[in-house]
Amino acid sequence: MAATTRRIVITGATRGLGRALTEKFIALGHSVAGCGRSSRHIDELNQLFPKHTFAVVDVADAAAVERWARELLPRFGPPDLLLNNAAIINDNAPLWEIPAEQFDRLMHVNVCGVANVIRSFVPAMIQRGSGVIVNLSSGWGRSTSPEVAPYCASKYAIEGLSKALAQELPRGLASIPLNPGVIDTDMLRSSFGEDAAGYISAKAWAEKAAPFLLELGPRHSGQSLTAPS
Repeated sequence: MAATTRRIVITGATRGLGRALTEKFIALGHSVAGCGRSSRHIDELNQLFPKHTFAVVDVADAAAVERWARELLPRFGPPDLLLNNAAIINDNAPLWEIPAEQFDRLMHVNVCGVANVIRSFVPAMIQRGSGVIVNLSSGWGRSTSPEVAPYCASKYAIEGLSKALAQELPRGLASIPLNPGVIDTDMLRSSFGEDAAGYISAKAWAEKAAPFLLELGPRHSGQSLTAPS
């Protein structure tokens, strides 16, 4: 059991990094509230971890995020750690071949989704006077590669959004863009194919990443950080 139980809200909790972090935070004794788009996976999490709370929410839907926060905050309280993890990636292709619908959906999830969650949860954190907001960026939010231009654009946006938010927050709070590193997930496999298997698993990554995230505080606000792996 953790010496101090933290309240952690995490988006994209059903798969990949979000699922691995969720399980590690719970194993460390913290209270987790998460969301995802798959009702089947959310039901599974609620059955596995009945003392925690998981909801079906599409972060790109501002009204749905607001409802989630309105229902969650009175019983869960403002999060000590708000982790914006939910994201999608485009199909590998030159930018001019990416359909407008795919580009728009990616931006709505990866950028607007982060803003929706911040808008819905951060006022309660400000009112309490403490809390850390971590927005998952990427190596492709600090460098570029061909055929992932939409994803790069979204993660560059997360870097700027997070740093500007850090300048706006009152003392006691922090906003941090975090590059998780290169991890073997479904998202990486969509870009790297079988070569993704050569990278660390999400579960192994979370063993170091979760404690690292729990150590972040106001002194780190506005810094572009990279998780240990």
